Amino acid sequence: MRYFVHIGYNGVKYNGWQKQPGIMNVQGVLENALSQIFKTPLFINGCGRTDARVHASQFFFHVDIEQEWDFDLVFRLNKVLPPAIAVFDIIAMEGTPHARFDAVQRSYDYFIHTYKDPFLTGLSSFYLLQDLDFAKMQQAAAVLPHYKDYRAFCTSPDKYEHTLCYVRSAGLKVSHNGDNIHFNISSNRFLSKMIRIIMGELLKIGKGELSVDQFEHYLANRQTPPLLTPAHPEGLYLSKVTYPYLNLAPRKEFSLLANTRAWQ
Repeated sequence: MRYFVHIGYNGVKYNGWQKQPGIMNVQGVLENALSQIFKTPLFINGCGRTDARVHASQFFFHVDIEQEWDFDLVFRLNKVLPPAIAVFDIIAMEGTPHARFDAVQRSYDYFIHTYKDPFLTGLSSFYLLQDLDFAKMQQAAAVLPHYKDYRAFCTSPDKYEHTLCYVRSAGLKVSHNGDNIHFNISSNRFLSKMIRIIMGELLKIGKGELSVDQFEHYLANRQTPPLLTPAHPEGLYLSKVTYPYLNLAPRKEFSLLANTRAWQ
């Protein structure tokens, strides 16, 4: 039978989601835990791929398990898994739905703090910046849903069959004291490092190194900027994954940054 497993993870110590030999990855840790519990090799398919040191406050994978069990699998998995990976729900599915290919929307959050804070290390990206033009950054973020082709903001556009992304929403919020930035974007798909590249361009706008018109020109003309400078990975979270048949609310306590700041 096929099961969807709803999880979250802190990616700081992991080299991304995807299983690769010889490096620490989230997929491999989960497969090892499941195989250990059921005493047979089990393989999983995730809803996407996160880069090294990127987090997920909501993530799904599917797994086929033929044998029945008479124990609390959520409890058992959380006992076996390291503290940085948490299992929230296990959902029995009809038929053979696919965790990756059936997803119709994904949302990401990106957090920045502009002051040195040891308690945000790894959870938010640190940029020692002053006097950013937040209004222009917000203006640029607001134009994103008006464009469908994101070839300009991708590290390897030619590896894709196409670079169309249907961005449904995008916005940038700032804390009242101006020390914290929260960028959110939702789309049916994302290209390689697309969100971190966009965030890097928004920072250039905030610093006065790039105009909003030039930012929009890149999008409209599918023109890659002369220098792509992706923002740091640590502040990025996959925060919501939606399916036609499954739309679970994220576990908000896992993403406290989005809930404890006074945003404007």
